[in-house]
Amino acid sequence: MVSRSRRSAPASPPEPSPAERYAAAQRRAEVERSELGRFRELLSFPLDPFQVDACQALERGSGVLVAAPTGAGKTVVGEFAVHLALVGGRKAFYTTPIKALSNQKYADLVRRYGPQSVGLLTGDTTINGEAPVVVMTTEVLRNMLYAGSPTLAGLGFVVMDEVHYLADRFRGPVWEEVIIHLPDDVQLVSLSATVSNAEEFGDWLATVRGDTTVVVSEHRPVPLGQHVLVRDDLLDLYAGHVDPTDPGVDPPINPDLTHLLRRRDRQESAHGPGDRGYRGRGGHRPGGRPGGGRPGGGRPTPRFAVVDALDKDGLLPAIVFIFSRAGCDGAVQQCLAAGVRLTSPAEQAEIRRVVEERSAAIPPEDLDVLGYWDLAEALTRGIAAHHAGMLPLFKETVEDLFSRGLVKVVFATETLALGINMPARSVVLEKLVKWDGSNHVDVTPGEYTQLTGRAGRRGIDTEGHAVVVAHPGLDPVQLAGLASKRLYPLRSSFRPTYNMAVNLVAQVGAERAREVLETSFAQFQADRGVVGLARQAQAHTEALDGYAKAMTCHLGDFAEYAGLRRQIAQHEKDATRAAASARRAEVARTLEGLRVGDVLEIPVGRRTGHAVVIDPGGQPGFDGPRPTVLTVDRQVRRLTVADVGTGARTVGWLRVPKSFNVRVPAARRDLAASLRSAVPDGSGRASSDGAGRGRPRQARPDRGAAAEDAALAALRRRLRAHPCHACPDREEHARWAERWARLKSEHDALVARIAGRTGSIAAVFDRICDVLVRLGYLAAQDGPLAVTTDGRWLRRLYAENDLLLAECLRRGTWDELDAAGLAAVTSTLVYRSRREDQAEPRVPGGPAGRLGRALEGTVRAWSELEDLESEHRLETTVPLDLGLIESIHRWASGRSLDAVLRGGELSAGDFVRWCKQVIDVLDQLGQAAPDERLRSTARRSVDALRRGVVAYSSV
Repeated sequence: MVSRSRRSAPASPPEPSPAERYAAAQRRAEVERSELGRFRELLSFPLDPFQVDACQALERGSGVLVAAPTGAGKTVVGEFAVHLALVGGRKAFYTTPIKALSNQKYADLVRRYGPQSVGLLTGDTTINGEAPVVVMTTEVLRNMLYAGSPTLAGLGFVVMDEVHYLADRFRGPVWEEVIIHLPDDVQLVSLSATVSNAEEFGDWLATVRGDTTVVVSEHRPVPLGQHVLVRDDLLDLYAGHVDPTDPGVDPPINPDLTHLLRRRDRQESAHGPGDRGYRGRGGHRPGGRPGGGRPGGGRPTPRFAVVDALDKDGLLPAIVFIFSRAGCDGAVQQCLAAGVRLTSPAEQAEIRRVVEERSAAIPPEDLDVLGYWDLAEALTRGIAAHHAGMLPLFKETVEDLFSRGLVKVVFATETLALGINMPARSVVLEKLVKWDGSNHVDVTPGEYTQLTGRAGRRGIDTEGHAVVVAHPGLDPVQLAGLASKRLYPLRSSFRPTYNMAVNLVAQVGAERAREVLETSFAQFQADRGVVGLARQAQAHTEALDGYAKAMTCHLGDFAEYAGLRRQIAQHEKDATRAAASARRAEVARTLEGLRVGDVLEIPVGRRTGHAVVIDPGGQPGFDGPRPTVLTVDRQVRRLTVADVGTGARTVGWLRVPKSFNVRVPAARRDLAASLRSAVPDGSGRASSDGAGRGRPRQARPDRGAAAEDAALAALRRRLRAHPCHACPDREEHARWAERWARLKSEHDALVARIAGRTGSIAAVFDRICDVLVRLGYLAAQDGPLAVTTDGRWLRRLYAENDLLLAECLRRGTWDELDAAGLAAVTSTLVYRSRREDQAEPRVPGGPAGRLGRALEGTVRAWSELEDLESEHRLETTVPLDLGLIESIHRWASGRSLDAVLRGGELSAGDFVRWCKQVIDVLDQLGQAAPDERLRSTARRSVDALRRGVVAYSSV
């Protein structure tokens, strides 16, 4: 059963009747006599109606889903669940998606209930884990459930904060695992941002958890104004008569804003070429994008000018979202260079005290490496950056100072929008376009709502302010669409994993496991979607009948004739593709057999010019070898067939020093200078003659091509002999036949989708179990599937590459490694570089050393698993990334932070974050590895990594 309660922004109600006033008084009396009444006495503020609805449902014994805007006070409902647990003598677990949020919630609950009653479990931190109230990351609770931890005894309530995180592709499935596997008598409190399909999610929760009350509030306790900053003028987005809290569909735009944007365009146009910005309603430039303009186009408002404008209008403290780490750091430097100072002498003294106190544990020799002095100077002026590349200790210092009102402006990436309690008077978006890892994409309405939700401090501000800085291509109509929509659909990212499979088979058996997986939110959404797909398939069938009638020919079977035409077109396409493939193979040949020091001339393509080979690229892959080269302009690139146009030529040879390190700028500069001296004209540009080794040869025709030509000629003869070929309406019939063929293809794919939707999650589980049986982690010799000895320790490996990790342990691939080597090889399963064109890292000890041999065995295991997964139509294991090997090995060997980071592109914050993820996996190895020697090595690896900046406590 699911019940619903929806609250919107209250309109002015009519005066209540005497009977209504009496009923309201009765309800208030009932609340005061309840546990909720006693809880309210602990609070310093009155509860909003949606909070009362949700808390009353909890006290009745129902689970609750609360969907409300950021800053509306959802966590009060979670805190009431904690209160009920303590009063009833039961336990409460408060789960969050990230460690920073866990740390913050732990501190909040300790202040209320004392350190004796509250614990914290975040993987790398354990404090009072058997307390009646424990804050933890969701992964920790999932691991407890699979392990049957005794800590679960007496559990009465689980709060899942930021539950919409289950849409996250990488970590979201963990949330569904927890929801499905929690004991039936545990009340679940799900706290979500405002999602547009809260009722659908609530229906699923009711299906798997029983009675669930859905409480949706669309009312922001602090209204949000929408503005655009044009140079130093702050203008409202909407026309004066529009209510910004309820703008409706297509609200009219402030005419003053439209006029100012157009005038700005004209002025920029007069100063020269560039992005001309706003184009009126729609605002699309030819070849441009509607939301953010061309990245880097036009003249953006300086960041210090944005801060000055906010300060002038009394809109500080503010969070300025810049979708780039370098942009955040650059904004701080801009403000420092411009002399921005937002703090009083008393505030500066308090900031210095806090910064020095929090950083006291950092060794003095690390302060310069970490950029401590610049950070301290910026903080004392009331300015800070906040992004994932920062040291966690520094990020937490920024959060603390901002929440206390000492830091006035924070330049942040979007990760700050998730959960961390840093409310501000205003939120600024520099652009409405962000980089998603591969492309510049427009900010969605859901993302805009999430980002601007931080604006408006409850109990402090009467209004919050969302500000977009005017930039080339900004369309106020499109901005109004972002600001007025509340579209944030929750989509499941659930998928079975190898670890999940062995745990489910061990706990409930394969058949019951399939039934459990069928209860996932992913399958729930898939089954609901089948209804719409079936309706679409029926419409296709009717249209296909109509197309078939329209192509009827009185001379013969036109469907047969159209089939011949399609076969001819396909043969021609195949012939063209074969010729292109032959040319590509010839080009790939020019990249084979290269040696270190070969000087290449690249005649055409994106990288025209000369380059020297610094790594031949090893064995050719499917698409030929990928040699790493250094160009004359000191760029390190990994060449592919697509990069070299008609082919690369070897025009000489250059000695590359054995000590050459691609990560050292000076080494790159010296080698590039030698290259410029060695090429024919000294310019580094390619010459036009065709001499030299490696020129592509002309592809020769083969027997297969001749046979293909004969088959094509036969098809054409059959086409001309067909009766329909003489039809005067042939081309008209052919157009209908083409439509029929296209729709038939769509219809067949749709039918396959419908068939695949039903039981789709269980089908993937079956294929995963087949792989595990092949590898010996599951067995079915005399009855149902059972977990083998190897499978028992796979149950304890929760890393993303769980099966590859298990295979390396089982094969003994890492048995001979020392602590530093084990940490380094483990990093290849965890690390994901931010750039794809990084050069191959140096492997400590060389390819023939112990680490080199272990890496070779790891790559071999990965390759075999990839083949096996492809055979079973499974999403393949994530490729290895060797980019962190050298840094991790140095750190685990006791080297200084400066020695680890020098010459590389890794920031201190990134290094610490990856170290902690490596430690998480090593902790699992320390318990799950089948060999005691390897378990001991894993524990030593953890100790070797957890030192210095990596060891600084987050609490």
